[in-house]
Formats: sequence, C-alpha cells, structure tokens
Amino acid sequence: MHTILPHEIGIRGSRAICRNAPVPYLVIRAVEKGAGELTETGALNIVTGKYTGRSPKDKFIVDSPAVHDDIAWGSVNQPFPPEKYGPLRERILRHLENRELFVFDGYAGADPKHAKGFRVVTEYACQCLFMTQLLIRPTEEELEHFRVDYTVYVAPGYQCDPERDGVNSDAVILLNLEAREVLIAGTRYSGEIKKSVFSIMNYVLPKEGVLSMHCSANLGPDGDTAVFFGLSGTGKTTLSADPARGLIGDDEHGWSDEGIFNIEDGCYAKCIGLDREKEPEIFDAIRFGAELENVVVDEKGHPDYNDARYTENSRAAYPVEFIPNAVIPGVGGIPKTVIFLTADAFGVLPPIARLDENMAMYHFVSGYTSKLAGTERGITEPVATFSTLFGEPFFPLRASVYASMLGQKLRETGARVFLVNTGWCGGHAGDVPRIKLRYTRAMVSAAIAGELDEVDYELDPIFHVYIPKHCPGVPSELLDPRTQWADGAAYAAAAKKLAQKFAANFDAKYPDMPENIRSAGPQA
Repeated sequence: MHTILPHEIGIRGSRAICRNAPVPYLVIRAVEKGAGELTETGALNIVTGKYTGRSPKDKFIVDSPAVHDDIAWGSVNQPFPPEKYGPLRERILRHLENRELFVFDGYAGADPKHAKGFRVVTEYACQCLFMTQLLIRPTEEELEHFRVDYTVYVAPGYQCDPERDGVNSDAVILLNLEAREVLIAGTRYSGEIKKSVFSIMNYVLPKEGVLSMHCSANLGPDGDTAVFFGLSGTGKTTLSADPARGLIGDDEHGWSDEGIFNIEDGCYAKCIGLDREKEPEIFDAIRFGAELENVVVDEKGHPDYNDARYTENSRAAYPVEFIPNAVIPGVGGIPKTVIFLTADAFGVLPPIARLDENMAMYHFVSGYTSKLAGTERGITEPVATFSTLFGEPFFPLRASVYASMLGQKLRETGARVFLVNTGWCGGHAGDVPRIKLRYTRAMVSAAIAGELDEVDYELDPIFHVYIPKHCPGVPSELLDPRTQWADGAAYAAAAKKLAQKFAANFDAKYPDMPENIRSAGPQA
C-alpha cells in the first residue's frame, strides 16, 4: 500500500492519501462506503445516479492563448473563460480537503515513446478502481519515479452553481490543456474520466505524428493488425473480440510510424443484452476486479443484462488481460486492414464495401450510423447519426487534421479499407431482420485475410463505394442492397434520402474540407 501527502497533489490537509491501492482494497472500501455491491461473480456493481452517461453539454476546454488556434471550437469543444478557471478549481479542491481520497498514477499509451503519465485524484474508491483497470498500471520501479504529465481531479460530491461557476448545470468536465489539468465535478459516471484522458491524448498525439483513433484493434496469428471504427451499437467490441485473433484493445489507439498501440489497458463494454453464447469473452471477463455500472442486480447478486431500468448504457470495465487472447503489452504492427462499422437502419448500405483513399477519408470524417425507434425518448423512426471521426465528442482539433493523417497513413502503408454495415439490408429496420452476425463475421474475416483483394467489384452509383460480387461464406445475392429490396423504386427513394443526409451533414460541418474528400461521398 502506497500513501501520498495532500500537498503532493495540490490539496491542503494533513490526512494521508491512498495511492495505487491494490484492487481488493478498493473493492472493499467501495462496498464499506455503500458505493457498490458485489455480484455473484465477484464484480463490483455501482449505480451512478442521474448521470448514467456522458454529459456533453457540461464539457468545456479552457480557452487560453496557448491553445486557442488549435481547437475546433463549437458546440462540442465549448470554450471556458480562463479567468473563471482558478476560482472554480479552488472550490473543487477545497471540497476534496481532508476527505478520504484515492489516487491512481498510471500511463496512457502502451508505446513508451508516446506514453503520458496521468494522476487521477478522486473521493470514490470505485472510480479509482475504474481507472486502475482502464489505464496502464506502472511497475513498482516506474511508480517510484513516476512523472505526472496531467492531473485529473474528480469530485462527484461537488455540485456546481451555474451562475457562479460559469457552467451549464451542477456538473462540469473541464479540460485545461495549457495547465495540464482536468476538473470533473457533480457526476459519478466514470466514463467522463476515461474520455477526458482520451481527449487529451487526441490533442497531444497528432502533434507527435501519431494518428489517435476511437477504434478497437486486434492481431492475427501471423502478426497482421486490423482496426475497427464504429459508434455504439455497431459491433466494434463484439467483432474485435475474435477468439481467433489477439485483442490489442477495444476503444482507443494510436497509429505511429511503428504501428498500433493501445492508449488504455482495459475495456469498457456495453452490457445491455449481453449474452454468454454471443459474447463469451466479454461475459466471462466480468469477475472480481471488474466494475459494472448501472446494471440491475437481484438480491442474490445475479446481474440482469436485459433490464434497462437504470439506462440502456449499462457498462462493464475490466483490464484487457481478462480477455483470454489479449495482447500484452497492447501493441501491434502497421494495420493491413481498416474496418468502418455502421448499423444502417434504413437498409440501403451494402453489407460490405471497399473504399479507396478519398472514400475512406470521407467516411472517417462522417462517422455514420443510425439510431432506432424507441432507443431514445422522442425517436419514433430511424434517425441518421453522424459523429465526426466515429467519436466527435473526444477530438479537440479540426477534423481535417485527423482525416489528412489517415490519408497519409493509407498512402504510406497500402492498408485496405472496408465499410461494413452490421445493421439492416433489403428494407427498413422492423421490416426485415438484421444482417446475421455469422455473415458479418464471415465478411470481416474475408476482408482481413485478403480474400476480397482479387474479387470483382461494382461501383454503387448512389453511395459511391465498391460492392464485391463475391465473398467467401456469404450468399452473393446478399451483397448488393439493390437486389435485396422487393421494390426497386422504394430502394432508390430510401437510398437517395440517406445520401442527401450524408451531403447535408458534410456541408454543415465541413465547409472547408478539400474537394477530393468532399466529392468521394454519396451522390445525392
């Protein structure tokens, strides 16, 4: 057990603070303080209150002169006045004084050349456990000489005053990139800590020539690396957790000149509908040391992953080594295959399509998927959703910075790129069944294995992507959505409507994007 004094973390007080505590200790303290309960498998389940997901309207970046010209300011990267930062920081740190605090010192970035040291200070043992399992844990020797590059202060018990503090609600997530600090207050949702670290790395890594990505990555037995981009519900975690391949990581990676590296050392999987038969690796990873968020647990400690009474966004956090085929440390070679995942509820995108360099940059920037009716209040029919770079809330720089880096990586490496629709094809969601997972797995496997390199393709005239005429393990008639629709006119109308949504999103968000990228998208 390590301890640290308050002044060493910038807080007044005399109470010794627990630093990098063992997992069992953190679990015990969380249970003793009533912050969580153990499930039948030994995982710790916590309920986070009214904040069961990220609160994007409460996230800000301090608008200091040193970073002003770098940031893509707007509704995602909201500016915060520098003069208000100091007083708010003082109030939050005063709240933390003389409390039982927990500190975790760890690394983001499995490549030592690009690793950054993060110190997380929180008043909840369960949040310290969360970051212990999500970041890279230092050895005893590394801990003795640990260098803090960034400090994250987490004070869920501090309730902001919007008028006084200059924020939007009782919660705040505030990044000060110049001071290398993060303030998180008013929310117990641990994902805010994880994504704050990721946002900082997305600011830092491109300046070091590394493309930072919201993606999963895995490694084949022959050393071939593949990366998977996709928003929630598209299958990013499911498809990358392939028992035939090693898992590098499920969410955040950097692409350097040497290859891929995991920014984290843990996984943060969605739990809603989790089933052992469909996702055995994830299901079995939820054991002692893992932390569940907002999962309904009965009096016998049995989790009900189908019960969404708290939220559809129930989660499981666990170290990557809980997955049997995890790659330790989380590094791989130059990617040979890039997969963009989407769940198209309109049923018009092909199950798989190949993209050239410009098409790849277009779809990387667009980050398309769709939300289903009933998933959120007020949604009565499928809604097209576009999230820049498949992770819009976490990228502080302009989209063109990351897009141009991807294009350069593709030119330099010759990596193949595919757009994979894991949603519906042949009709709208609700009218036709979702594409079978076994077919999606077969398409992804064929793409990674190079089995689609020499097949014939046809250019889709509306979506401007190349549709293969053959794929091993998949009936050829399922590959082209135009032939799957019973009514050709209905297909054309639905396809053109979605293409127009792509174009409208691109025009609104990226008016200055180079023409070679703009013209590579759907032709409405």
